[in-house]
Amino acid sequence: MRPVRGFASSLRRTALDLSALDRALYAAVAATPTPTLDTALRRLSGAADHSKISFAVAGLLSLRGGAPRTAALLGVGAIAVASAGANLLGKNLLPRHRPDRDAAQVPWARQVPMPGSTSFPSGHSASAFAFATAVGCELPWTAAPLSLLAATVAYSRVHTGVHYPADVAAGSVLGVAAAAAVIHLARRRAGCGGCGGCGG
Repeated sequence: MRPVRGFASSLRRTALDLSALDRALYAAVAATPTPTLDTALRRLSGAADHSKISFAVAGLLSLRGGAPRTAALLGVGAIAVASAGANLLGKNLLPRHRPDRDAAQVPWARQVPMPGSTSFPSGHSASAFAFATAVGCELPWTAAPLSLLAATVAYSRVHTGVHYPADVAAGSVLGVAAAAAVIHLARRRAGCGGCGGCGG
């Protein structure tokens, strides 16, 4: 029993240390003056609500037909899986209170409405990375710009004060995993063994 108790105690201490680091990173972002970025990141964070940016990109891609349309469908499917994983599973299984923006003194110019849901994981990050990964796998030339956009959306959630860094990190990983699952299922249905470019 002692080894088990020792492991559990070590695990708790590690979790507390990681939580302290997470909160310190959040506080550091809040305390760093970035007046030229605040408005742009606030607007981007708001534009990413309900995956509006990703759906707009998907709409443009679908107009071209062929591989772009397939990529758009995969991207939307990945958003659905990631959103369900984040909002129906993650937020209920691992509930975490939203950050206290007032205590961290997050500048007013950055702030977006604080969501009523729990904080972990970030649904915005999950959906953005799910879309970027799925579309980028089908259309490699889109991978870099969409991944950069997803990373910026994820960071904007910390910058605006509505998520801790660990929330967006977990959401990003969840998004990539959701995209991988959707791509794998799509290729199995199509009878494709995969080219190796996306692990298919």
